[in-house]
Amino acid sequence: MSAQFFFFSHSLGDVGTVGCVAVDSTGHVASGTSTGGTTGKYKGRIGDSPIPGSGGYSDDEIGAVSSTGHGESILKYNLAHRILTLMQQGESAQDATAAACETMTKRVGNTAGAITVSNKGEVGIGFTTDRMAWAYQLGDEIHYGIEPGEHIIEKIQY
Repeated sequence: MSAQFFFFSHSLGDVGTVGCVAVDSTGHVASGTSTGGTTGKYKGRIGDSPIPGSGGYSDDEIGAVSSTGHGESILKYNLAHRILTLMQQGESAQDATAAACETMTKRVGNTAGAITVSNKGEVGIGFTTDRMAWAYQLGDEIHYGIEPGEHIIEKIQY
């Protein structure tokens, strides 16, 4: 199993959030989330990115998550931790990621997206935003998309 990296932004052409998750050959996972911030934010506002369990979370026994979207809603829902909890309860990375993003939007309003990798290398991509750029490498293939339901695969030419 090789390391996998994912990157995303919540809207095309926007600086937005950049996140990554990775798993190594022994199942150790990591996540990172930076933020493009919120325009016109209140002085002293702290978004979801630096809060463990919201903007990102990693647990070697389950997987790693990085999220993007409406920070206050992600904080209220604790999105990243909820995704890992669903995975711990037996959901696939994909199902857990999609379900948690959809449930967050229904419960607290606003939108979010997340990228997930399990400690076995299973990938999850989910978002309720209009679009979210994402990509990952699996072996000699690059997988990517931006629109809902889009999943393009290209072979890497060495």
